Amino acid sequence: MFTGIISDLGKVASVERQDGSARLTIDAPSIAASAAHGSSVAVNGVCVTVTRAGNGQFSADLMGETLARTGLGGLAPGTLVNLERPVPVGGRLDGHFVQGHVDGTGMVTERRSAPNWVVLRISIGPELLRYVSEKGSVAVDGVSLTVSALGTEWFEVSLIPETLARTTLGGRDPGDEVNIEVDVLAKYVERLLARGER
Repeated sequence: MFTGIISDLGKVASVERQDGSARLTIDAPSIAASAAHGSSVAVNGVCVTVTRAGNGQFSADLMGETLARTGLGGLAPGTLVNLERPVPVGGRLDGHFVQGHVDGTGMVTERRSAPNWVVLRISIGPELLRYVSEKGSVAVDGVSLTVSALGTEWFEVSLIPETLARTTLGGRDPGDEVNIEVDVLAKYVERLLARGER
């Protein structure tokens, strides 16, 4: 379980393509120093399992499902990524419950600057938008955010200077793809209500 509070920025060292899968290696000295084989790390909001760690890097294998549902397959060497270690039992939950199970991707369609923040408008399909509510929580590239506005094909988030400086969202522009994880509570409520209708 994660919180959506990014602890580190890493840099993609390599993406090795394999038959329907890939191996991702990331330069991240502080994460690599504390990660062990089998540890979990959220990379742009995607929970991956560490297969190797050392010399300031860690690697993870990406299966076909991960490549199909997320933007990790499109990463290139040198790209910055958001990183988060799982929240320990008894640790602070400063963001919201983030599983690291990305539901799909969205597209940044608009970026507006205000005196002390930036607004990103993100377009997503109806299969995900139904779980998004104004003032509700959403994870964008692993960052826990509050939905500030909602349309029929998009939602908006407002980014404070701290978020702009400490995450990759500060460099996101129209046309960029982002990973989306909707609030897990909304999915469970829908599932429970559907069972009750039978």
